[in-house]
Amino acid sequence: MKRFTPFEYWQTACLQSGAFAHLNALFALDQFTDWPTLDQLNRHTLVNANKVPLKFIDNAEFEQDGRYYESFIYETGKVPTRQHNWHDLFGAFMWHLFPKTKALLNRLHIDEMAAQQGTQRSKMRNALTLFDECAVILAVTDSSWIEAFREHQWHEVFVTRREQWQREIRAYTFGHANYEMLTQPFIGLTGKALFVPVSPDIFCKDLASQYNYLDERLYEMIATDRVLADNSAMSPLPLLGVPQWYEDNNNADFYANTDYFRPKRRKNNK
Repeated sequence: MKRFTPFEYWQTACLQSGAFAHLNALFALDQFTDWPTLDQLNRHTLVNANKVPLKFIDNAEFEQDGRYYESFIYETGKVPTRQHNWHDLFGAFMWHLFPKTKALLNRLHIDEMAAQQGTQRSKMRNALTLFDECAVILAVTDSSWIEAFREHQWHEVFVTRREQWQREIRAYTFGHANYEMLTQPFIGLTGKALFVPVSPDIFCKDLASQYNYLDERLYEMIATDRVLADNSAMSPLPLLGVPQWYEDNNNADFYANTDYFRPKRRKNNK
């Protein structure tokens, strides 16, 4: 059974949770009275990795072209955008928030396709796609957070250390599919966390500066450290557990649902 069907009409009631706080603060998304237009999305000076100016265009132009999606963006600078579509709208905003990283992902797809033998996608291409659709950047000042998340110590990170959120750890959504599904959140909604160690003073900067910094760090981690050579650097993240992202998680009992907040699966050593 299909669990998620996006709203077919514009509304802002679904954008009121803390999960959308950054988009509302930076783009006043919750103040729009109708779908943002292509002209509004194109008020920028972005370029892709091929140094071509970036432009969001109606998806119909791409459908008539015949090129592969990533190739079309790299060669033309045009990003196919279905109008009145949550998924593509949030995808456009991610280009604004993470321009260097989004351009890098696009170029790496091109590189991987050029090196591909046969029809099987590489581990890196799978990781790039998963990251693009489902990633949440967890900026952390203390490495103990990383270990706790990797061990699925959900009560520790979401309840015991709850008051340390925003001071020692903050969540920044990268995956536009996450944003789409958070318009109608459901138990089971899970993203993929990528951890970015930061110094505490990054959280003292304004929100736009925080995103600029994370965009630079992600670029380095992906281009130089190759953290997306496969999926191993990403960790499951129950999105509705993030403090302020879902009203029900104000009650600690919410985290007792082990079908959602699943314990770490241990290897059978027998």
